[in-house]
Amino acid sequence: MEGIKHYLIDMDGVILQGTKLIPGAAEFIQRLRTKGASFLILTNNSRYILRDLQVRLHDLGLEVPQEAIFTSALATAQFLHTQRPGGKAYVLGEAGLTTALHDIGYILTDQKPEYVVLGETTTYSFERITRAIRFVMAGARFITTNPDVTGPGEGGIVPATGAVAALISAATGAKPYFIGKPNPLMMRTALRTLDAHSEDSVIIGDRMDTDIVSGIESGLQTILVLTGVTTREQVERFPYRPTWIHKSVADIEVEG
Repeated sequence: MEGIKHYLIDMDGVILQGTKLIPGAAEFIQRLRTKGASFLILTNNSRYILRDLQVRLHDLGLEVPQEAIFTSALATAQFLHTQRPGGKAYVLGEAGLTTALHDIGYILTDQKPEYVVLGETTTYSFERITRAIRFVMAGARFITTNPDVTGPGEGGIVPATGAVAALISAATGAKPYFIGKPNPLMMRTALRTLDAHSEDSVIIGDRMDTDIVSGIESGLQTILVLTGVTTREQVERFPYRPTWIHKSVADIEVEG
């Protein structure tokens, strides 16, 4: 870990396990602060505004400023701002995504949008999906915050953004551009937010197929923790390897 100054830290499976803070996570964040390391806590979920996520972490015992949290909604908004500043979008998503788009000056509309932007929500409707399909077929560019096809819900898994994106793709023949992990774009956007370089940065994640591969493709060093999705035995099935493997963030030492 020598020479690492900046840490990108996945939220679910690394800091949180369901609705509980992973043991040692708060102490790990404190070690980063003590050593003067910069960090961002990342999530592919675009539903929540930063204040909501900050309060959620606070209620679980982890104090971080809003500026230390980075979501796929923010990455999506920044991407659209670089592509077409002040553009118009039809959005299927919740406050995290709509707020991020408003903040960069986007107009949210159901009249001739330039983009259809799909994010996480629990209130997808057939009417809105139909409208999105028609806009894409009329030429709107199709952007999706993240490719996750399922997520956790009451009583089990629920369909997520990637599943709805597949429905729209099947109807239109148009493939979306996914912004969130494993797209390295999210890693690079997060690094710019920290004013950091990949050479002295690391991504900490619990999934080989999103966190670790996007870190590798972005030139970061990588840490897989075993408190989430990928098990130690599953690591050998992948054609790439993390730089380090730890049982949890509690075991990660921070260099001064």
